[in-house]
Amino acid sequence: MANEKKIKQIATNRKAWYLYDISEKFEAGIVLAGTEVKSLRAGRASLVDCYANFEGGEAYVYNLLINPYEQGNRSNKPERRPRKLLLNKQEINRLIGQVSQKGFTLVALQLYFKGSRVKLELGLGRGKKEYDKRHDIKDRENRRELDRAMKDFRSR
Repeated sequence: MANEKKIKQIATNRKAWYLYDISEKFEAGIVLAGTEVKSLRAGRASLVDCYANFEGGEAYVYNLLINPYEQGNRSNKPERRPRKLLLNKQEINRLIGQVSQKGFTLVALQLYFKGSRVKLELGLGRGKKEYDKRHDIKDRENRRELDRAMKDFRSR
């Protein structure tokens, strides 16, 4: 228990669960500049439309928005630059094989601090069809109605 690292959430991509059917999750480290880490400590990041891909046997994350650090001046990096992900070779090879299958993609689910390190949780997902999304909405509404009915029943 003493060596557990404290997790502080920075940003989540809630829309990913709506748009994709996530089958597996992976944790990856991310290579950042000092001013980017300071900006993340202030909670200034967005994972909207963020995904991972592979180039030259290495993993990169694209469209990860980290707002510039206000006191950073010229040491600030571009907001949406590709950033290298830290995964071991076996994970990268396995993910390349899975992403090459039709319809699969690596989507960023959440960004968080684990101890003093910044980690990115990736989800291996397949895009949902429109009818799958409607089914999810219907299930959510049915659950809400059931919860309301149970609440009314308990209050009587």
